[in-house]
Amino acid sequence: MTDTDASSPDTIRPIAVIGPTATGKSDLGLDLAESLGGEIVNIDAMQQYRGMDIGTAKLTVDERRGIPHHRLDVLDVTETATVARYQEAAVRDVENIIARGKVPVIVGGSMMYVQSLLDEWAFPATDPLVRARWEQVLADGGTDAVRAALVVRDPAAAAAILPTDGRRMVRALEVVEITGLPFAASAPRIGEPRWGTVLLGVDRETAELDERIARRTETMFDGGLVDEVRALLEVGLKGGVTASRAIGYAQVLDYFDGGSDLDHARERTFIGTRRYVRRQRSWFRRDPRVRWLDGGDPSLLESARAALSA
Repeated sequence: MTDTDASSPDTIRPIAVIGPTATGKSDLGLDLAESLGGEIVNIDAMQQYRGMDIGTAKLTVDERRGIPHHRLDVLDVTETATVARYQEAAVRDVENIIARGKVPVIVGGSMMYVQSLLDEWAFPATDPLVRARWEQVLADGGTDAVRAALVVRDPAAAAAILPTDGRRMVRALEVVEITGLPFAASAPRIGEPRWGTVLLGVDRETAELDERIARRTETMFDGGLVDEVRALLEVGLKGGVTASRAIGYAQVLDYFDGGSDLDHARERTFIGTRRYVRRQRSWFRRDPRVRWLDGGDPSLLESARAALSA
């Protein structure tokens, strides 16, 4: 890969800039794309939603430096974001970028999205009747009911999935019922990443990252998150299965419903983000292919370029 020049498609290796929220992935992705003649492929699930800008820290058009960005603003908030749907579209985007002689720079931190794209995750079939039955259990009995069912049918899956993630537990129950196998049997195996992608992980010291999350939360609320959520209510946010559960948006919706005051919504957004960051760190640190970088490094781009050559 050479600076700013198009390369032969046969020699191009995509770059994935991944890691926890608020570590500086977006800036590094832009720097790499600018220096290598690349295009950005978003791999943040919630940044796919039109109108969800402030609460997802989505780069504005001006902040994108004229670099093409893919998989941004491709869903309405009433649509359900799925890993399988993302995978199909993002594979097409990456391969089109390569065919144009450009470097795909995949940027974001949605854990299963990263694995689905780079490890060629083959998803089990779905059965609408089975899915509907477990969704009804969730609707009638809440997350406790589906978790109790999952504990009986697949204890390992019940232990691995957050007890608040009802949608994920429903999917696990569906897969177990359809395949007769544990949910983990359908997970991808870590091997050579698709297209020979180089994985760069960006992280920071925990205390520093917590401070950045706190500042980011304040910036979002001070910068109009409440008004953004109010506007999205007019286009169906509350009925969206995935969009309405995004960190920040869910807390503001609860505030609108009288479940908390605004200060409490801010605090819960910070706590939810911090908890999510811990999960991201644990997930990505298990992947031995990731070349880790310090997001606070003043020479981060140079360090990233060196890691690409290692």
